[in-house]
Amino acid sequence: MDAPSPRHRVLLVDDQVLIGRIVENMVVRADDVVLECRQDGEAALAAAATFRPTVILQDLVMPDVDGLDMVRRFHDLPATANVPVIVLSAVAEAETKAALLAGGAADYLVKLPDAVELLARIRIHSEAYHRLVERNAAFADLERERARSERLLLSILPPAIAERLKDEPGTIAESFADVSVLFADLCGFTTFTRKVDAHALVELLDEVFTEFDALAAACGVEKIKTIGDAYMAASGLPVPRADHADAAARLALGMREVFAGLVARRELPLALRIGIHSGPVVAGVIGSHKFSYDLWGDAVNVASRMESHGEPGMIHVSAHTRESLGDRFRFEERGEMPIKGSAAMRTFFLLGPA
Repeated sequence: MDAPSPRHRVLLVDDQVLIGRIVENMVVRADDVVLECRQDGEAALAAAATFRPTVILQDLVMPDVDGLDMVRRFHDLPATANVPVIVLSAVAEAETKAALLAGGAADYLVKLPDAVELLARIRIHSEAYHRLVERNAAFADLERERARSERLLLSILPPAIAERLKDEPGTIAESFADVSVLFADLCGFTTFTRKVDAHALVELLDEVFTEFDALAAACGVEKIKTIGDAYMAASGLPVPRADHADAAARLALGMREVFAGLVARRELPLALRIGIHSGPVVAGVIGSHKFSYDLWGDAVNVASRMESHGEPGMIHVSAHTRESLGDRFRFEERGEMPIKGSAAMRTFFLLGPA
């Protein structure tokens, strides 16, 4: 088994070879310290990137570079940006010490220092560096976890609701006077499930709903949830918009086109049935461990009935949605038809843009 590497890695930068040997003799008996020596500034900077010191001993006066400039250059180097630099000098002037400390040096020793003091300073500053590295690593882990939680929250809730939930923990419930609710269902899916394996089934649903999600985002419509092979979305919440019916209509037409292409490519015995209704709803977040943003109200029920009472390959809309869409789209009137749970309603098929 390999012996553990020394905890304290010291880079000595001094143009005098003799100084290097003396310092090496001072620390050689300490099994927790390893020393690397360089005689010029450029060689020291190059060595720092591979040696990864935990402490740097920097001579103040060198022929090719100023010691204070080296302190700054070590702090600019990514490998040594936070590594403490102890400056060694033959003089102990207070002004020089102050300038070095102000320039970023962690400590100052008059050379040659006592071996016991040198080792003590090395260990103190190296341990401080290790603690800083550990704190930074812990903070980075925390940031990654926070980002992961943020992504997870945004995959479950609308961004505006996710932000509110972070600032206002507790129940979130709002009333919206007029939104458009869309339901879509894969006709023939139950029969289809008996003919394919589980993996192919889930893969198909993932492809379909991923395409629908992209279309919803492009249209500015909020996906609410999937229920088996059904897809629910709403336009005009959580941020109200006057053209909510137009956005829902564009989404429905896009979904029908995308699904038709997928069915043709795969030769699947499936069709998409879509229903849209516009009206007031209540929306809010339910759950404390598994959050869910959901809608309630008669408008949701009628939108569901628009889908279930529609026809495969068609987009079935209520009279209220038809009125909201005006002459910007083409329709085929279906007449009045009984709707479960409601009185007979006048409904239309949305055919496409005008």
